Amino acid sequence: MRERTELEDRLSSLAHFESELEDAVTLIELAEAEGDVGAEAEAVGQLKKLKNEAERRQIEILFSGETDSNDAYIEVHAGAGGTESCDWARMLLRMYIRWAERQKFKVEMIEETAGEEAGIKSGTLLVKGHNAYGWAKTESGVHRLVRISPFDSNARRHTSFASVWVYPVIDDKIDIDVKESDCRIDTYRSSGAGGQHVNTTDSAIRITHIPTGIVVACQGERSQHKNRATAWNMLRARLYEREMEKREAVANATEAAKTDIGWGHQIRSYVLQPYQLVKDLRTGVTSQTPGDVLDGELGPFMEAALAQKVYGGGSAEVEDVE
Repeated sequence: MRERTELEDRLSSLAHFESELEDAVTLIELAEAEGDVGAEAEAVGQLKKLKNEAERRQIEILFSGETDSNDAYIEVHAGAGGTESCDWARMLLRMYIRWAERQKFKVEMIEETAGEEAGIKSGTLLVKGHNAYGWAKTESGVHRLVRISPFDSNARRHTSFASVWVYPVIDDKIDIDVKESDCRIDTYRSSGAGGQHVNTTDSAIRITHIPTGIVVACQGERSQHKNRATAWNMLRARLYEREMEKREAVANATEAAKTDIGWGHQIRSYVLQPYQLVKDLRTGVTSQTPGDVLDGELGPFMEAALAQKVYGGGSAEVEDVE
């Protein structure tokens, strides 16, 4: 059914492009014949939209990975820096929620650990939708924020780091064998605003895979059994992603970026002061409207990163803010 839906989507998209292109060309011809400048401008604008959508589709159909069409987990972890980094991690988590909503994906909060004063120490989202992992996988890495700290009474500029890790949801087509004897399972009380079952029962689950050191946690459900099942699925997904990374030539660099949340490993910088700029350090794509980017406008960054993976290209030079 998934393959059928995907094929129907591609065929309907092709028919839509053909119809829209024919309408736009006809409208331009009529506008030129009648000297209607407004109608001609409208048709040209329609052609530009079609061009942008065609470019987006061109990248999307190049998803060739075994799990590119699957749902995705997005993990965000605060780096060193206390409250500043925790607040930055919360901002990133919100950014991905807004991005998923723009893409018409469904989003579920799987786990969230609050910071001591503000923000979050970590958070995990489940993003459901066709090609969710294919799009989101380009976001894995360290993200850097430069701004005037709202937590600093002297209004000084601070630099904060947070890491993002994206991995696919494993479906029934992929069999991952995990021995329960290799895992340590801990139960604890969920954190949250309170209410029935929250902070009153040990419903949250944390699973540690001892051979690899991978840790997953889930507290999104009231039932311990549901949290346990979700945590096992997350662990299988993490183990699968780990194995895939071993097979890639860039695995060592990727692992280094995940383990050191700090200088020299960031993939993107978000500068709010002294000027407004978001720059991807892999592709060189920039935006002078950080507010829009933090509100989920990630399309240009993801498309450029995907194109780089497919067609190749060097990384942009790192520019630090002094």
